[in-house]
Amino acid sequence: MHRQTSNIVAFMKYPIGIQNFGEVRRDGYVYVDKTALMWKMVDEGKYYFLSRPRRFGKSLLLSTMEAFFSGERELFRGLYVDGVEWDWKAYPIMHLDLNTEKYDTPQVLSDRIELFLSTNEKLYGHESYEKSFGARFEGVIRRAFEKTGLRVVILVDEYDKPMLQAIGNEELQAEYRGTLKAFYGALKSSDRYIRFAFLTGVTKFGKVSVFSDLNNLKDISMLPQYSTICGITELELHANFDDSVKEVAAFNEMTQEECYERLRRDFDGYHFSKYAKEGMYNPFSVLNTLSSQVFNDYWFETGTPSFLVHQLKKTCYPLENMTTEELSTDTLNSIDIMDENPLPLLYQSGYLTLKSYDERFDSFILGFPNREVEQGFIKYLLPFYTPKTDRKSTFSIARFVKDVEMGDAEGFMHRLQDFFADGDYQVVGNTEKYFQNTLYVFFRLLGFYVNVERRTSNGRIDVLIQTPDYIYILELKINQTAAAALQQIEDKGYALPFASDSRQLFKIGINFSTETKLIDDWKIA
Repeated sequence: MHRQTSNIVAFMKYPIGIQNFGEVRRDGYVYVDKTALMWKMVDEGKYYFLSRPRRFGKSLLLSTMEAFFSGERELFRGLYVDGVEWDWKAYPIMHLDLNTEKYDTPQVLSDRIELFLSTNEKLYGHESYEKSFGARFEGVIRRAFEKTGLRVVILVDEYDKPMLQAIGNEELQAEYRGTLKAFYGALKSSDRYIRFAFLTGVTKFGKVSVFSDLNNLKDISMLPQYSTICGITELELHANFDDSVKEVAAFNEMTQEECYERLRRDFDGYHFSKYAKEGMYNPFSVLNTLSSQVFNDYWFETGTPSFLVHQLKKTCYPLENMTTEELSTDTLNSIDIMDENPLPLLYQSGYLTLKSYDERFDSFILGFPNREVEQGFIKYLLPFYTPKTDRKSTFSIARFVKDVEMGDAEGFMHRLQDFFADGDYQVVGNTEKYFQNTLYVFFRLLGFYVNVERRTSNGRIDVLIQTPDYIYILELKINQTAAAALQQIEDKGYALPFASDSRQLFKIGINFSTETKLIDDWKIA
């Protein structure tokens, strides 16, 4: 296939992985102007917290604020804040970035805070009686104000990184909580010396005092007026990247509108407010696609934290409930209940997003934001929820698809039986949930290649698979018989909607044994 390379895109520089605002502006990278919302924060308040998924632009936003409070007006020429009434003074700024370390021991966190404090103490001084992290932080904030005559700006990037990495280790997480509780406590006692404070992270740990003690901290994570502060809107995509999209379309031999539709399907769909009318595009995946002109799962391939699967397995969470369970606003806003329900953690990490809101009961239903996240997450779950053998790999899904497309129902069932056989079972606990979760992952993954609907409500087909030539109706039973499953297909009339369909129809009853952890029986009609 002949593909033409771009001339226009060569002049567009994409800030992939560049989180320094000064570098973006000085070196001519494209910048989507978010300074109107930044100014709204500065003009209207003082203490803020923002939760967003990784690689969504939080670090660049903090760097933009740092440049703004440093008085570097030349970097903002042509942007919204260039026209506001502002003193453009160089305020004292303390920027703590917790995103750069692997926090596997308490000493790593202590060393990081020590570096932050000692760096600022070299500028503003240190008193010998200030021993603890909290006391030293409080002291250096006060002296920065006294030395400069200007109140201090506090910026904290990825405040929750140590605790996220300690999920599954309660002792280590408790120690991190204690350290950070004392450290962040200095913000409240230093209020009169602080001009502005902004903390970002992926999640909201309610037990950390930065939320419990700072009762004036404004959480803008789900406020509609700030829902677009990170990421790319549809309007911003067209305004900033229309020529780039045109070039990607030409390279992939599609129309420009088809290219936009592909971008929507793969990378759009994040909602951060119950009032949000439009979804947000993942900026990392969009910029990578525009730069390389190749569609790929860029965000997902940068790594999925193992703690997500750890919590799903620990709670024996039924995976099919991820997109049907209703969650209250309070539940969604805190991951402190993650040992009971992992969905808030999945939401705040960006693997699920808001899909619908019931105002009467103040409850949400979540769902996957887009194809990249759904397919990537299901593929990621597969080895954790299936028997582990050397013979099986994630690529075996191709053989299942070919059986389905060729009408080889018997071959498909033999493969499915083999899928469970001779395995080293990694998922322990409730065997019935193990089977259900395994089949959920399997059929969701199969659904990316053929039309698969998985339903679980009473009186509905368990699994419906459709191809241009064949229809498969699957009924699943546990510790019963394949004959009973097949009889339910008949009794419930699951095949009746397809009576006039010209495609060949297979009715398949399947039984799973919790004793052997195998599909021990199936019947095909």
